[in-house]
Amino acid sequence: MSDKGGSTVAWLAGGTMALVVMPVFLFAGVGAGDAGPDMSGVNGGTLNPKHVPPEYLPWVLKAGSMCPQITAPVIAAQIEAESGWVNGLTSPVGAQGLSQFMPGTWVTWGRDDDGNGQVDPFDPGDAIMAQGRYDCALAKQVEGYKARGKASGPTLDLTLASYNAGPGAVLKYGGIPPYQETQGYVVKIKAAMAKYTAISSGPGTGTIPAGQRLAMPLSGNPPVTSPFGMRLHPTLGVRKLHTGMDFGVKQGVPVLAAKEGVVTFAGMTRGYGNRVIVSHGAIGGKQIATTYNHMVAINVSKGQSVGVGTVVGLVGSTGYSTGAHLHFEVQENGQYVDPAPWIGK
Repeated sequence: MSDKGGSTVAWLAGGTMALVVMPVFLFAGVGAGDAGPDMSGVNGGTLNPKHVPPEYLPWVLKAGSMCPQITAPVIAAQIEAESGWVNGLTSPVGAQGLSQFMPGTWVTWGRDDDGNGQVDPFDPGDAIMAQGRYDCALAKQVEGYKARGKASGPTLDLTLASYNAGPGAVLKYGGIPPYQETQGYVVKIKAAMAKYTAISSGPGTGTIPAGQRLAMPLSGNPPVTSPFGMRLHPTLGVRKLHTGMDFGVKQGVPVLAAKEGVVTFAGMTRGYGNRVIVSHGAIGGKQIATTYNHMVAINVSKGQSVGVGTVVGLVGSTGYSTGAHLHFEVQENGQYVDPAPWIGK
């Protein structure tokens, strides 16, 4: 719980019971593209129910339809940050339930939404709907600040900061307040939104351009910010082989399978962050695999068959990373090789 802004609001994401399934390790500097979260294209409001407990799904959908600024993926990501979907929690400072309402705040926003005759922050329906009402009210409030020139920044960012630190803090600083916990809260929720947003993986209907052995792992012609080869590692500070190519694009951009194949790994690693490996079988007598790294969200699972252009995840900055980018690798018989000749770069 934080009361830095003069309002009693939800328990901070950095608190004892906070849980973020997809860690985001953000380092100072922008080694590849815009490091700021850009959820364009992935926060349109269509919920991916895969990670939402079924008993809470109707309430998340309902709460996420109260106002255009607060979508169901926002509600879901916020619950993950507040309580990790574990009901019945009470924080060390007294915040309660899935949405971690303080008693003073609950008096204003709590209602008997589930119709069981009680207004209870431990009733999931009551809590989630109160969260939606509060978020929408905060969104309207910060938009008022912006209209009067008292604050600047994306409405969602300011709303989340207000939920965490109080709208008074946003007004005082004219934007997201300079509290490490609050800034981290906004980043974590916007990153987690990616996995709660439905994106189409599709069968992979893309094609490999003539003269290339692999298709580009991103649409268009993204800039290469770090090629394959020896370099000074930007976060470890040691000279070592850069085992792939870095493309500097914004967070949330779809990452595409470069060739048809089978997913052999899909999960979180320490250095690579969210990582997907796709085996393509034998090409030219050698076993070929491609890897896609540092993603904010993974859209495939181990054992899944993919086609050229299947969305395997979304660009991010997880793991050892200095900013949002895709680190793309090609392996020949398990050894890293320069991807450039494979994709016509």
